[in-house]
Amino acid sequence: MRDFTVTMCVRLLETLRNKGYSFSTVSGYRNSAAAKTVILRHDIDARPGKALEIAGLENELKIRSTFYFKATQGRFDSKLVKEIAGLGHEIGYHYEDLSKSRGSFEKAIERFARNLEELRKICPVTSACMDGHVLSRWNNLDLWKKYNYHDFGIAAEPYLDFNFSEFLYITDTGRKWNAVQYSLYDKVNSGFHYRNKTTPMLIRDLENDSVPDRLMITLHPQRWHNHAGMWMQEAVFQRMKNIVKYVIIKIRSGSSVS
Repeated sequence: MRDFTVTMCVRLLETLRNKGYSFSTVSGYRNSAAAKTVILRHDIDARPGKALEIAGLENELKIRSTFYFKATQGRFDSKLVKEIAGLGHEIGYHYEDLSKSRGSFEKAIERFARNLEELRKICPVTSACMDGHVLSRWNNLDLWKKYNYHDFGIAAEPYLDFNFSEFLYITDTGRKWNAVQYSLYDKVNSGFHYRNKTTPMLIRDLENDSVPDRLMITLHPQRWHNHAGMWMQEAVFQRMKNIVKYVIIKIRSGSSVS
């Protein structure tokens, strides 16, 4: 069975549920007393229609998760955001303000506040998550070295408000699981070193009880397709993108590209 299909995504979510994991939004985790918990989040970087598809499937599975939306020229797709919020999911701000402001902290925080206000006109927002764009010289998380997101009514930032010595963080960045060689920003310092690269392998490990009880999983909806043509297009595009990202990361780290 092909990986990174919607069918495989549903199979992963069903396995988590069947193994006794309780699903939580990012902001809602502090109200969770479940021993086995997965904080499920989605970063909407492209193909926003796929976000609605995944949100609907999760709703059918009685799963609530967090969807992070970017601002496009200071605007959000209000219809789409309302539909996903209406399915019971949390909406958060996927900020890239320091990158967009080319490293100007003053412009970045003004942009952050303005975009957050626009998103809050659509629905409540208490969570924000940085966008880690490998082509950018600026890490959007650095914005909080000078400012405090709590001052803007943000209760949780996934990269900053969780103890990753207790959580295994798993991300499909690079269209593989925890492919750190293709990720400059979407990674955490953790005592866990999970390196399985396919969803079937992750499902196998869940079924064998060899995965920790606390997880944070990042899924990018645009990566998951049942349609063969769209699946192939995403696979080819991501493979090319990974090569570029790998070279950039090597250059920035001062390592040779083998």
